[in-house]
Order: sequence, then structure tokens, then C-alpha cells
Amino acid sequence: MSSAALENVLARAGLQVTAGEFLSLVEDAAKRLTSPQADPASHFTEDERRALSDAGLDLTELGRTEADPRARTVAEQAVLRDTALSVQQAAERIGVDTSRIRHRIGEHRLLGWKDRGGWRLPAWQFGDTDVLPGLDAVLPLMPADQPALVLANFMTTPQEELEIGDKPVSPREWLLAGGDPQRVAELAATIGTPA
Repeated sequence: MSSAALENVLARAGLQVTAGEFLSLVEDAAKRLTSPQADPASHFTEDERRALSDAGLDLTELGRTEADPRARTVAEQAVLRDTALSVQQAAERIGVDTSRIRHRIGEHRLLGWKDRGGWRLPAWQFGDTDVLPGLDAVLPLMPADQPALVLANFMTTPQEELEIGDKPVSPREWLLAGGDPQRVAELAATIGTPA
């Protein structure tokens, strides 16, 4: 894919980033999220390999023509980082001082992570001019041990338990439509637990 074609795809997705910047984000995410070892079995002892295989896990190396399942995660991580707001951008979006944003992060009323340029806040937490309605009820029940990407995927993926007009919607869509935040909070509390 050419740089121009990639920039067209990024623009259609609403991402304001050059092809080079995006590829740099992908490369950085790939380095952080993936192991340089191609053989998954090499991460485990013989006993662990046997136990995992007995449980049904396939520890064979990917074939040359097989798609690498890590690619989607790397791309999602790059998009999460690119769409995240800086403290300044978040403050401007909701009309408060930057100190209020940092205060909310400290009180766990907004999620964020430290990056090279300072705090980054996932964009799913915001509407056009304010914080996502009901966010204050949802965040306290989100497991603190879950990565930002897991939480973002939960908030932006349709859930069968949340329907608007007989159509499953994401927790973010549910809250933007005025849905009960407690329903989202209850679902959020189960993130990372066995189904």
C-alpha cells in the first residue's frame, strides 16, 4: 500500500496522522507488545508445554502464509495511542483548566497513561463537549489491572446486554444515548473474569 493510500485510509477513519507517523506508532507498539521469538513453545518449560497442549492450546510456530494474530492488537494499540487526547486537548474539549484534567486522572475520574509527551487520555471517555455521560459510575468498577486497550475495546464494542431498538450497542453508545450507567458499570466489573 502506498503512503497516499494509507493516508486516505487513516483520514477516512478520522485519524489525523501522516502515514509515516502511523507506521512509527505501529512499529513502536509491535516492539512493546510482541515477543521477538517466533516460537511460542520456547517461552515455556517442557512440563508447561505439555500442560498447555493437553488443555488444547496450539504452540506450533506460525506458517509463512498464516496471518499473525498479534497484528490486529498492534494496529489497535497504535490507533488507541494516536486517538488519545493530551491533557491540553481534553481540557479544551470539555472547557476546563488542564489542572482539572490532571486532578480527575488522580482521582480515577478519567483514565490515562503516561507517555513520552505526558499524559494521554483515551478518546472514548469524551463526547463532543464533555466527559462521557455516566463515566463517573463506570470507572470505579473497571478493573485497575486491565490494559487501556482492553478497556477501550470493551467500551467501543457492542454488548448483547445493551440494546437500543433491538440492536446491541457499545457501552459508549449506550451512555451517549442516555442509557443507565449502572448497567455498563456492572458489565465493566466483569472485564477480565472468566466467562
